[in-house]
Amino acid sequence: MVPTLPPPPPAIAAPAPPTPAAPERSADTSGDLRVAAALTEAQVEVDSRFSGASIVLYGAVFNPGDQPADVVVVVRGPDAPVRLVKKTRNMGVWLNSRPVLFEGAPGFYMTASTRPLSDIADFGQLRRLGVGVNHLRINAPEESRTVTRYGVRDVVVSRLGEDYLDWRRAVIRLKEAAQLYATDPDGVDFVDRGLFRAEVTLPATAPTGRYYTEVWLFQNGEPVSVSNLTLTVQKVGLERDIYEFAHRRPWSYGVLCVLLAALMGYGASRLFRRG
Repeated sequence: MVPTLPPPPPAIAAPAPPTPAAPERSADTSGDLRVAAALTEAQVEVDSRFSGASIVLYGAVFNPGDQPADVVVVVRGPDAPVRLVKKTRNMGVWLNSRPVLFEGAPGFYMTASTRPLSDIADFGQLRRLGVGVNHLRINAPEESRTVTRYGVRDVVVSRLGEDYLDWRRAVIRLKEAAQLYATDPDGVDFVDRGLFRAEVTLPATAPTGRYYTEVWLFQNGEPVSVSNLTLTVQKVGLERDIYEFAHRRPWSYGVLCVLLAALMGYGASRLFRRG
């Protein structure tokens, strides 16, 4: 009699290799189109040797889609009044007109973008955001009057009237000549996919105070995200002490300046008299 063999052991299936986990992704940026930016320096110190400064602004665009986007950088310095006069000829003699005082004109204004602003957004959008020198908000002189125009009563009109735009252009032209207003349509460079940089150049005449920086992200002509930064330009050392003394005690500062001028004049007269 032939012995029966025991049945073979059941086949054991090898466990499937574990599926690699998907790389972690921030929930805040997984589906949002946004921009983030920072400055290499958030504070600039001004002393007697200050000849200007160059600050690098860098950032990243989180774009989950395939549509291209544009970056616009706007840097606005502290507002300060601007006083202007116009040369007018009267009976063959050139005279200064009545001075015009603009309140709230930025002491520094710069825009940098990936391409010209007119190619990024339309006129209305740029005007609403105040992006670009042509759309810069400069307060008109406070002197105004109310009139009736086109059947509408109590219309507020500046005393400059139709000449307001000419005066406004003069403010911008003078600031550009002093290198305090600048526009760079190619000032934002993408150094890698999603990574960009721009350079903020401050001249030696840059006013002190707090600067506000806006980094706008545009897509299809619409602003989709903005990143806000601040930059402080302040005096240090002896210049700061003199500046604070002059603003905190203007009368004392004025008297001291007169006394110093008188002493220097007296010393110079004695020196030349001896010679």
